[in-house]
Amino acid sequence: MAFYQRIRDLREDSDKKQSELAEYLGTTTQYYGLYEKGANEISFERAIMLAKYYNVSLDYIAGLTNKKAALDAPRPSKEEAELLAMLNDLSPKSRKKFAALLKQMINTLK
Repeated sequence: MAFYQRIRDLREDSDKKQSELAEYLGTTTQYYGLYEKGANEISFERAIMLAKYYNVSLDYIAGLTNKKAALDAPRPSKEEAELLAMLNDLSPKSRKKFAALLKQMINTLK
């Protein structure tokens, strides 16, 4: 079974709309819909977000196992998910700059 079928099944089993998952992932409903059709490849970061959201393993989403194997990690809050989505949209170079800036800010707040 392809991973896109799994994420669709998980969404439908949870009685969620594509728009709800798109908002959680920080993308548009149309773009999310392409994930479920297999027309867009989902990023690793977003696959992790979905695994956490549904409390299943990445292996389950990838179709490597039929065991959902609940995760111990709590689901990120809406704010955390929004921040992760923004971070995922940055280039690797910008991510490094952001990490350095964030470290400076945290040290200042301590």
